[in-house]
Amino acid sequence: MATKNDESTFVYVTFIRTSPERLWSALTDPDFMKQYWFGVHFRTDWKPGARWEMLYSDGRVTDAGEIIEFDPPKRIVLKWHHELRPELKAEGFAYCTIELEPVSDAVKLTITHTMNRAESKLIQAVSGGWPRILSNLKSLLETGQIVLKQ
Repeated sequence: MATKNDESTFVYVTFIRTSPERLWSALTDPDFMKQYWFGVHFRTDWKPGARWEMLYSDGRVTDAGEIIEFDPPKRIVLKWHHELRPELKAEGFAYCTIELEPVSDAVKLTITHTMNRAESKLIQAVSGGWPRILSNLKSLLETGQIVLKQ
């Protein structure tokens, strides 16, 4: 996690042996998402200006926000607000950028999660969550199985 004077940023890069279209589908299909994101999925229309919510299977909203950019199969930018933990919710909105870039027979997936707040607790939290989620996504797409369970 990098921190500038008034900003906290977490960047995660991985390479997944798949096509940009298949990875894009995995990132935006709620049923597929549940397999690698510990039962959580997105509910949205997947278009700029649309609201999105991340839901547990029991209906609790963990995070929510607005879709800022949606450019299949290359880029998604989300305005992101945590909804469950009061200390994270109090920090306000962050931005999450998801970028896909074809590289040979793989796709470079870059997640950048940023908040205009030094030493953000939300950015600290996502820096532990994203590697777990993306390890599961990579393994699921490449082998058909996840690495980590809840």
